[in-house]
This record gives sequence, C-alpha cells and structure tokens, in this order.
Amino acid sequence: MALYSDKVMDHFQNPRNVGKLDDADGIGEVGNAKCGDIMRMYIKVEDNIITDVKFNTFGCGSAIATSSMATELIKGKPIEEALELSNKAVVEALDGLPAYKLHCSVLAEQAVRAAVIDYYEKHGIPYDKEKFKIVDCEDCEHAEG
Repeated sequence: MALYSDKVMDHFQNPRNVGKLDDADGIGEVGNAKCGDIMRMYIKVEDNIITDVKFNTFGCGSAIATSSMATELIKGKPIEEALELSNKAVVEALDGLPAYKLHCSVLAEQAVRAAVIDYYEKHGIPYDKEKFKIVDCEDCEHAEG
C-alpha cells in the first residue's frame, strides 16, 4: 500500500487556491514549531458565504495537501460551516494520512478557524470563544484520524 493516497499526491502536486488575497476579509496564520509547518489562510466573504479562499503554506507535502483540501471544503460555503471544519473531515476528503502526519490536518483546521475568527472579530460578530479557540498544535495530540 502506498504511503499517501492519490488525492494527497494530487493536492500536493497540484494544490488548489494557492496565493494571497490582498483584500481578504479574514486572515489566519498557524504553525507548529516542532515540525516547522506554517499555514496562512485568507478568506473573502460576501453575504455570509466564503466566495474566495487562498493559502500559503511552508511545510511538507502533507501540509500543502491538507491546506489545499481545506480550501476546497470551505469555498462557496456559509462561513459558519467553515468554522465547523474538522481535521477529520480534511483527512477523510484526502482518503487518509499516515498517523504521524495527522498534525498537518489539525493545522489546516486551525488555519481556517483562525481566518474565520479574524473575520468575526473584524466585523464584531459574536462566536463561542471557548468552543472555537485556537489550540496550541505543538504535539497535536487532539488529532482525529
């Protein structure tokens, strides 16, 4: 069995939505000092819908693939759905990741969450700060696979 699924390889070799949105409504940046991955997510929101999303990721192939898939999963969706995106959904959409790479999916979840929270805070939109706080992903023990 291959270490990475065809979907992971496709999103690594042909990442979707790479780049920067200069007029982003929300920007989230997260990183993991242990592995060196850094993700920055940009969202554009109109009428409560994420109309555009871009990312820049410095990291391994799994970090790039999970960032790419996360953008695909939230683009065109209501912003509340993006806030609910889980690392498990990202992993499932990629047809799996090796256990030692699950932290990449957590970073993708956290980058989306950070961008949405940034949007909410810029626009004075209330959200459950305890439920949607950004957790330190130093060890990513909370990763679901």
